[in-house]
Amino acid sequence: MAEATRLFADKGFESTSVQEIVAAAGVTKGAMYHYFDSKDDLLREIYARVLRMQIERLDRFADAPGPVADRVHAAAVDVIATTVENLDDSKIFFRSMHQLAPETQKAVRAERRRYHERFRDLLVEGQRSKVFRDDVPADLVVDFFFGSVHHLGTWYHTDGRLSGT
Repeated sequence: MAEATRLFADKGFESTSVQEIVAAAGVTKGAMYHYFDSKDDLLREIYARVLRMQIERLDRFADAPGPVADRVHAAAVDVIATTVENLDDSKIFFRSMHQLAPETQKAVRAERRRYHERFRDLLVEGQRSKVFRDDVPADLVVDFFFGSVHHLGTWYHTDGRLSGT
């Protein structure tokens, strides 16, 4: 998985061959096919892994006790930090969606929507309790925030002058 992720992020899913993956991983094609039915299965697992991690982490922040402003801040910082820590996964996630099978695309979009809605619900909680201003719709805030996060892979570099946190 690690080598496939690195190669997909560096070269793109379509430009990476199964032979390149197994050579980089130091395994045989038979070993890879023991765990994954195809290169597409590797891509699907990358999406599943990212979504599982992000949803589990957001649920922990959203369900934690404490002021909503602290929970939103912690969740927002975590999204940025985990995106930077998993930059290859993030690059793949946002540029290879069209490579997934239609039913997988639909499932990924539904999970992503559920994730964004959970984040939005935190903002709405803050707006209702007058902690956050309510003249900007929470959906717009979520779209702007995640739009910015989704593009980290295009401009953020681990050796750049800014840290991920």
